[in-house]
Amino acid sequence: MATQTQTMKAVSLKQVQLEGGFWGERQAINRDVTLPTVYEQSKVTGRLDAWKLDWKPGAGDKPHYFWDSDAAKWIEAAAYSLATHPDPQLEQQVDEVVDLIEKAQQPDGYLNIYFTAVEPENRWVNLRDWHELYCAGHLIEAAVAYYEATGKRQLLDIMTRYVDYIDSIFGAGDGKKRGYPGHPEIELALVRLAHATGEKRYFELSQFFVDERGQQPHYYDLEARARGQEPGAFWARDYRYNQSHVPIREQSEMVGHSVRACYLYAGATDIAIETGDEALAAALRRLWDNMAGKQMYITGGLGQITVNEGFTFDYDLPNETAYAETCASIALVFWAQRMFHLDPDSRYTDVMERALYNGLLVGLSLDGTHFFYANPLSTYPHVNPYNYWATILDGPVHYQRSEWFSCACCPPNIARLLASLGQYFYSEAGDTVYTHLYGQSSAQVRPGGQAVTIEQQTYYPWDGTVQLRISAEQSAKFRLALRIPGWSKGATIQVNGEAVAMNIVKGYAMIEREWQPGDTVTLTLPMPVERIMSHPKVRQNVGCVALQRGPLIYCLEAVDNGADLAQVVIPREAQLSASFEPDLLGGAVTITGTAQRSAPAYWSDDLYQPATAMQTQAFTFKAVPYCFWSNREPGEMRVWIRES
Repeated sequence: MATQTQTMKAVSLKQVQLEGGFWGERQAINRDVTLPTVYEQSKVTGRLDAWKLDWKPGAGDKPHYFWDSDAAKWIEAAAYSLATHPDPQLEQQVDEVVDLIEKAQQPDGYLNIYFTAVEPENRWVNLRDWHELYCAGHLIEAAVAYYEATGKRQLLDIMTRYVDYIDSIFGAGDGKKRGYPGHPEIELALVRLAHATGEKRYFELSQFFVDERGQQPHYYDLEARARGQEPGAFWARDYRYNQSHVPIREQSEMVGHSVRACYLYAGATDIAIETGDEALAAALRRLWDNMAGKQMYITGGLGQITVNEGFTFDYDLPNETAYAETCASIALVFWAQRMFHLDPDSRYTDVMERALYNGLLVGLSLDGTHFFYANPLSTYPHVNPYNYWATILDGPVHYQRSEWFSCACCPPNIARLLASLGQYFYSEAGDTVYTHLYGQSSAQVRPGGQAVTIEQQTYYPWDGTVQLRISAEQSAKFRLALRIPGWSKGATIQVNGEAVAMNIVKGYAMIEREWQPGDTVTLTLPMPVERIMSHPKVRQNVGCVALQRGPLIYCLEAVDNGADLAQVVIPREAQLSASFEPDLLGGAVTITGTAQRSAPAYWSDDLYQPATAMQTQAFTFKAVPYCFWSNREPGEMRVWIRES
């Protein structure tokens, strides 16, 4: 399969149990509420029954060419849930959908609702705009996840037949199409399939899709002309939109659609890890540096504008019209974990944590039933960053979560990430166990082949004290690497109550010893409230600060602070305090302090007038975690706050 032994790997989902605490509670809501919600919405909207391939013109809503992916992500989410919490009823629901999928598969192995039921004559004629390979990728991931969770091969066999067919169509061989997906995703899925089956051809097909992207003559030009269209008529104007403007090894800045970008680079990172391709790895590091250093929101959100659902230019980070699609933060988590496995450094896992707690979690309501697609950092009446003109025409509204979307990629994507969260907590390499995330949990790891259990006791992210208990049948010598988050200053570590020196290597505290059963490690991460500033070139945030405590970004909501949040000023000398409120938002730490609300002493009916003296009124503000906003009354919200 791969030509280089992979020395770093994630500790698998089945080996990590999230037991209560912040993430355990959210996994329970995901399991009990969100998964059934996604299933019911998929039934109501016809996404599941569409696999029956019985649509006829005029017979109701026409299937869309990416509906396959919605069902696939629900199956994948269900599989992860079943891996840690068996549920016969859920498993039966999955099996029923898998039966429909099998019946929909064509004799040659092809599998796609739209291009079987609606436009069978148009298979593979528009890889640039249509989503055949993207849908295949999500179905592959679902198949691997369900096989690993249950041992059932039905969906895995369906997808290996489909991939064998895809492999007969695409590649560098004579008579094959040298195409690749306009919406990447299949690249990382094929690597997972190769691992699950041991079939090297699947890895090589992924490598082809990565290597061929952006080569000349450009495939999308060729297929456009074959359709009788001029390449210049492409609605997105150039191929930066789908990251095929130049080959990946020549790319250096994040451009185009943000979800496509992160899925693509996640898959490319898999290739770089397993082949040792240094040119590819160097390009991925350049791209990461551009993203994290110049184009990422403080929430871990990606994508500044709606028109391309993606990137604009360096240091351009508008707040009200931020797109920051939930799926982009999810894809960023995928990429971040892989970049750590390529290049073990906490700069990747710090971003992974930022995206999880802020950019991802905001996409789901606390009760698990409503979703955000786009995630602005400031909202006011009249402004809906996902559908601006509809908001203007319909009159004043506040941006709120929705039950579902016509393009429903985000809801099942949130469900699958939350269900699979355990596999992002730890990685292993030889005799080293890397601990990336902190939360109430237990994990079975095997450093150097020794069976060891690590239990975490903590109230993280509300409290920065994490106790890790080491359990094994006998003493075990290995290295425990604890991530010291970039936001943390003054972290300390004790082993069995005695302080140990901080040996920090690329953001991880290395503790190497012969561990005895019952040994405890206490990691203390101070969590003061921090005022965070943007780079001076981020023009939208000049003169403003954001509030952060631990991994959480905070915001002001009108329900706590009144309207006109743009008039709120936090004096630089104001004392800020944090306290846990058990009856607010399911229990959360809030930040309070003295702020000023400023306004001119007098204002006529004129839109403009000469500057007049400002009046200020002191009040006590309250900031709540950004991930929890819009769970009470609708109203204004603001992350970046003026500072005097």
